[in-house]
Amino acid sequence: MVDWELRPASAADVEAVAELRAVVLRPDLERLGRYDEQRVRQRLRDGFAPMHTWVIEVGGAFAGCVALRPAEDAHWLEHFYVAPHLQGTGIGSAVLRGLLERCDHDGTLVRLNVLQGSPARRLYERHGFTLETADPVDVFMVRRPGPRS
Repeated sequence: MVDWELRPASAADVEAVAELRAVVLRPDLERLGRYDEQRVRQRLRDGFAPMHTWVIEVGGAFAGCVALRPAEDAHWLEHFYVAPHLQGTGIGSAVLRGLLERCDHDGTLVRLNVLQGSPARRLYERHGFTLETADPVDVFMVRRPGPRS
């Protein structure tokens, strides 16, 4: 596996994250007939919360991001993107495992949504997420906390 680090995000990271989102989501959004070059970036900008977001770096360079946003009954796993050339290297699994261990320790339910047909769904299922609801575009998943370590 590639060596990586997580660092807290800052407001200055928003454009790099918006661009990565556009690249990573494009194939799925095009398949679903939902890709809009401006909207895909603006939706990220509108919902970017640096205080709940971490940047993934490889060799000191931006390589991805993830957010874990607290809500009333759960945390929402959001904006989880890894640069395409680093997908499949184990970084995503390692980042997700670390975040879920924290949620397990705190007894926190985790929710997310993933686009219909996205290969990312398999990653989430391997980490204990199950289907909650779905519509023609989104699949909503939930993970109950595991045993506390």
